Amino acid sequence: MVVRLAHIDEVDDIMHIFRAARLYMRSEGNVSQWGDEYPPHELIQEEIAEGHFYCIERDARVVGVFSFIVGIEPTYAVIYDGEWRYDMPYGVIHRLASNGTASGVADACFEWCKQQHPYLRVDTHRDNKTMHRILQCQGFERSGIITLSRNGDTRIAYEWKK
Repeated sequence: MVVRLAHIDEVDDIMHIFRAARLYMRSEGNVSQWGDEYPPHELIQEEIAEGHFYCIERDARVVGVFSFIVGIEPTYAVIYDGEWRYDMPYGVIHRLASNGTASGVADACFEWCKQQHPYLRVDTHRDNKTMHRILQCQGFERSGIITLSRNGDTRIAYEWKK
């Protein structure tokens, strides 16, 4: 699989991937993580313009997407029921989604991110059993619980250090 920066003219295709991911999450019992409209079209456009939204391709077809940002994630400033193990710069992975047509999309994302930065943080919904399993298989450790600033929902936070 190939990871590359997303292009603004791919926004509609990217939104289709998010629709497929929301349907998959619902089928697995994770009915509330992204609601019906998350992430909004405007957020993805903004992330593409800022140069931190990526596509994962297999056979020249986009099969997955994610956001990767090196820098401070404000919602990670407060963590409870645990703690961050390391106080150092980190990369953040958000909005990982697959269209369901190829296996290994999440693994490709995490392996690529591990090559970009030696310390990563990520969070996921308590009901996202698939992502919890993948994170553990990828060597991420549960760190605690964070609260999203946009709506007050909680997420389980993980970290990985080389």
